Amino acid sequence: MLYASTFPSPVGALTALVDDDGALVELRFERHPPPDGVAWDDGRCAHVRAQLDEYFRGERRAFELELRPRGTAWQQKVWAALRGIPYGQAINYRVLAGIAGKPAAARAAGRANATNPIPIVIPCHRVVGAGGALTGYGGGLAAKELLLLHEGARMFGARFLHASPAGRLARKAVD
Repeated sequence: MLYASTFPSPVGALTALVDDDGALVELRFERHPPPDGVAWDDGRCAHVRAQLDEYFRGERRAFELELRPRGTAWQQKVWAALRGIPYGQAINYRVLAGIAGKPAAARAAGRANATNPIPIVIPCHRVVGAGGALTGYGGGLAAKELLLLHEGARMFGARFLHASPAGRLARKAVD
């Protein structure tokens, strides 16, 4: 059985789905409604919401949730590689493929990244195009940019994003 709860966030409403043990199975953006047959239970999902609230307040950089994403062996390798990308950093798909053990499989790594069922917690937003450009994101490019700005990530290419020393988010263009 999966239990669900929807709650607000700076990137729009999020729906957490946890299993009987409380492990996070999916985190969905509002544009991706949950599957039929879930039981709505805010209490069973409260620990997920609490950690996401802390993340968005800037009080949490790493999640301490039990995760049970469902996927193929390759997807699991890519998702494990994503969990190793430090807060505030961005890598490209070629680097992600290398970390996952297949340096020549950037497109396959991109497909696995795109199917990540637990965005934000498994930080697929930290993967950008080869030139540093924002590329597809399940929550939309505006959400991806907001998450990177929130973390103070530096992006290379035509532009990069950074957080000012005072902690205010700012954007700079690079020639």
